[in-house]
Amino acid sequence: MALVSLCALAPAVLRQVEPVIALEQLGNTLFDTALLMVARDRSANATYAGVSREAGQQKAITDFYMSYSLIIRLTPIVPSLLLGRLSDRGWRRAPVVAPLCGYLMSRLFLLLVVIFGLPLEVMYGAAVVFGLSGGFGAFWSGVMTLVSLRSAPADRSKVMMRVELLYGSAGLVASLVSGHLFQLYTSSLGHGTILLIVSTLLHLLCLLLATALLEVKEVCPEEPNEDYHLLSSSSSSSSSSCNSLVPEGPAGINRVNLVLLFLTAFLYDFAVGGAINILGSFVLKSPLSWSATQVGYGNAAGCLIFFTSFVGVMVFRRCLSDVTMILMGMLSFASGIYAMAFVRTTSMFYLARSLNLFALIPMPTIRSLVSQQVPASSCGITLTCLQLTLKVAGLAYIPAYTKIYQKTLDWIPGFVFLLSSIITVFGMIPISVVGCRRARRQRCEGTQGD
Repeated sequence: MALVSLCALAPAVLRQVEPVIALEQLGNTLFDTALLMVARDRSANATYAGVSREAGQQKAITDFYMSYSLIIRLTPIVPSLLLGRLSDRGWRRAPVVAPLCGYLMSRLFLLLVVIFGLPLEVMYGAAVVFGLSGGFGAFWSGVMTLVSLRSAPADRSKVMMRVELLYGSAGLVASLVSGHLFQLYTSSLGHGTILLIVSTLLHLLCLLLATALLEVKEVCPEEPNEDYHLLSSSSSSSSSSCNSLVPEGPAGINRVNLVLLFLTAFLYDFAVGGAINILGSFVLKSPLSWSATQVGYGNAAGCLIFFTSFVGVMVFRRCLSDVTMILMGMLSFASGIYAMAFVRTTSMFYLARSLNLFALIPMPTIRSLVSQQVPASSCGITLTCLQLTLKVAGLAYIPAYTKIYQKTLDWIPGFVFLLSSIITVFGMIPISVVGCRRARRQRCEGTQGD
C-alpha cells in the first residue's frame, strides 16, 4: 500500500520546481569543482616575470576566472530580459528551460576539453553559449517567479528560504562527493572525466524534467496585509505628512524603498560575490594548498550555511521583522569574512566559515519583499531586473577583486576579505533606512487609527 501511495505521489512531485532545482545544483556543483581543478592543472606551469611559480599559478587561475566570469555575466543581460518578458506573457517555463540548455552545452564543452586535451580558452566559448541562453540569472529569476506565484505573500519569505535550503542541500551532497569523483579515472579516462560525465547526465535529466513535466501554479490574489508589505501603497485617507513618506510609482510602489532594496542587494552581492570569487583560488595556495577532495569539503562547509540560514529564518521570523533579519545576515557575513582574512590553517578556515551562519538570509528576504510589491503580471520582469542588478555588481567586482588580490598576494593575501567586510557594513545603511521609513509609517498610521 505504501509503495502504491509513493508511486501515485511521484508524478505530482516531479511536476514541481523543486526537483529541477535539486538536479541543477547537483550537476552545477560537480562542474564547479571540475572547472577549478582543471584550471589549476592547466596553470601549473604558468610563469610571469618577477613573481614566484606559485604566484604565477595564482595569477593564471584568477585571470582565467576573471575573463570567464565576466563573459558569463555580460552576455546574458539581453537574453534574460527577453526571457523575463516571455515569462510575464504566459511562458513561465521559458526562463527555466532555456538556461538549462546552456548549462548542458557548457558541461559538454568542458568534457571535450578534458577528453581531447583542448586549450582551457575553449571554455570562453562555453561561457558565451551559456550566457546567450539566459544564464543563471534567467534561471533563478524563473524559479523564483514560479515560487512567488504559488505562495501567499505572508509565507513568501519562508517559502523562498525553503527553496534556498533545497539548493544548499543539493550543493552539500554534490560537494562531498565531487572531490572523490574527480580523482576517479581509468586507463582511458583521465582525472575529472567521470565527474563531468555525471554532471552532464544530471543536467540532461534536469532539462528533460523541466521540458516535459514542470507545471505552473498560481495562488488566488490576496488582500495585502500591512504586516507583510514593506512597500504597500498609502491609503487614501493618509495625511499629507504621511503621504510624503510614500512616493508612488505607476502601480502604487514606494519607489524610494524599492531603490534602497536594490542598492542593498547590489552592495551585499558585491561583497559576497567578490570574496567567494577569490576564495577558490585562495585555498589552492600555501599555506592551505588544498587537494580536490579538500576543495569539495570546503564547498560543503559553504553549503551548510543554507541549513543554518533556513533555521534562522524559521526561528527569527516569529519575533523579528524582515529588515532586522537582513541586517543580522549581513552582520554574520561581515564577521565571518573578516576572520577569513587571517586564515592560515584548514581548521581556521572552517572556524571562519562557521561565523557565516546566517549569511544567506538577506538575498531571499530581499527578493521576497520586492516580489510582494508588484502584480503577478510583472513579477517575472521585476525579479529579472533585480537579478540583472546583481549581474552589474558582478561585472564590477570580478575585475576589481581579481586585480586587488593579485596586487596584494605577496603582502596580505586576505586583504580582499577585509574589503568585503567593509563593503557589507556600508550595505547595511540603505536597508536600515528602509527599516526607519517603515517604522515612521507605522507610527503615522497608528496615529491616524486613533
